[in-house]
Amino acid sequence: MNLLLIDAGNTRIKWAVAAPGAALGAWTLFDAVSHAGLDVAADAWRRAGVARAIVSNVAGAAVRERIAQALPRGIAVEWFASSAERAGLRNGYRNPVQLGCDRFAAAIGARALAPGQDLIAATCGTATTIDAVTRDGRFVGGMILPGLALMAGSLARNTAQLPQVTPGSAPPPLFGDNTDDAIVSGVLSAQAGAIERACAAHAATACIVSGGAAPYIAPVLKFPCRLVDNIVLVGLHAAAA
Repeated sequence: MNLLLIDAGNTRIKWAVAAPGAALGAWTLFDAVSHAGLDVAADAWRRAGVARAIVSNVAGAAVRERIAQALPRGIAVEWFASSAERAGLRNGYRNPVQLGCDRFAAAIGARALAPGQDLIAATCGTATTIDAVTRDGRFVGGMILPGLALMAGSLARNTAQLPQVTPGSAPPPLFGDNTDDAIVSGVLSAQAGAIERACAAHAATACIVSGGAAPYIAPVLKFPCRLVDNIVLVGLHAAAA
């Protein structure tokens, strides 16, 4: 029977359905909904013929309870949590269970896609997390910084004259000749700079970038990177296998 993968983040719930034996990322269904749209996802889950679910939730207890109520009755459910070791990845966090379960899943997924490499996994969502994994399978640790939208929003909220802006389809010039472009260039440079610094410090031979803001950030990186639609779901799939 099919496997349901759920990544409940701070603003959206991403989910996928994997058939037995499917390759990582080869999902028969995939979607994302806001927290308010969970009922729509629940209808799809009931029709998908799933026998098992694995859930990463960083959105809090209330969202967890809503997901639990939305899941098809009678299926086996694992609430994914960080541990000392899973799927061949050793957790180097000082207190392994304190590591966010989404970061642990993302690291598992990145290692599954780039085995045997010193790699950086960057997930660019509400927050941006940048984590290092060694070629022999050790999660070293990482960075957490405000995401692209949070950085831009902070400027708009805390300054008298600066507007709220969002990135466009193409990156602006590095030195913007108008305020909107200057803000977008600044926040993109901050995000890219943190990822590039991590890649350089870790001597990474692979860099995987994921998350809602990844399509804006990946094109401005100086390091080659692989853009993955949802690395947390990939990691859950690898962990479930």
